[in-house]
Amino acid sequence: MSNIRLLTTLAVLLSLGIGTACKPPEAELRTQAAAEAAEQASKLAAEAEAEARRLAAEAEARRLAEEAEAKRLAAEAEARRLAEEARTAMLNAAATALVNINFDYNRSDIRRADRLKFQAIADFMKAYPEALLRVEGHCDERGTVEYNMTLGEKRAFAAKTYLISLGVNEARINTLSFGKERPLFADHSEKSWFANRRCEFKL
Repeated sequence: MSNIRLLTTLAVLLSLGIGTACKPPEAELRTQAAAEAAEQASKLAAEAEAEARRLAAEAEARRLAEEAEAKRLAAEAEARRLAEEARTAMLNAAATALVNINFDYNRSDIRRADRLKFQAIADFMKAYPEALLRVEGHCDERGTVEYNMTLGEKRAFAAKTYLISLGVNEARINTLSFGKERPLFADHSEKSWFANRRCEFKL
């Protein structure tokens, strides 16, 4: 009987000892908690760093996009400025070169006196290859409307043909007759009639 008690007591003591031995000490728990906290802090720091890098990359991308857009707008503005300067230069040159030529009464042949004017027009057309030219034929008040429309066409065609002979591309010139419908001067003098018998050159 005493042996049974002794064995029972030993069993109880052993079970208590094992339970005590399996329970981790408080210091070890604190160390584990600290390690977990450090790991969590490290994870949060890495996430914050990644987010900061992402935001910085987005900001840099925006900066580069804005810089590219500013350059594009500046280039467009410069192109418009240069185009406007070129157009102004062309219009100034046209005002000098595109002067009227005149015709003798009832004639459509080019007068020798106007050949230098034609050369200046041809030089202008060669200097500005983008320019397109309209040659307008006009007549004085004498004769019928139909006759003068035909005569105006002949005069415009003669001027076009002469410019082509000076090296201007035919495709850049078109012709139009106004006959006697648009006189420069309304009086009935020889001087006015001569001024009205003309070709005008328009861009």
